[in-house]
Amino acid sequence: MGRIRGITVTLHTVKECGVDAFNRPIYEEIPVEVENVLVSPTNSTEVLDTLNLTGRKAVYQLAIPKGDNNDWKDKRVTFFGEDFHTFGEPIKGIDELIPLEWNTKVMVEKYE
Repeated sequence: MGRIRGITVTLHTVKECGVDAFNRPIYEEIPVEVENVLVSPTNSTEVLDTLNLTGRKAVYQLAIPKGDNNDWKDKRVTFFGEDFHTFGEPIKGIDELIPLEWNTKVMVEKYE
């Protein structure tokens, strides 16, 4: 039997790179390739629950591999040739208590 393997997604992080003439920060977007991310479509119950609670329509749930230290909160991600936006708090488990390679879950909505 084959081993479960995720896909590579692009996480778009932002970094402050200076200030403008009004002393406001200027940011640049830095794409970060994250390998072995599981992408799972949300079921109808999860879609309705998140829509009712947050007003956002969850399209996919991402499972992030253990050891990943990126900030996934409120970020743009790209996979399947489309852009999505993470929302809500990423849910992280305890590495030692989770048997597989992933320990963090985050919901995404279609980026518009």
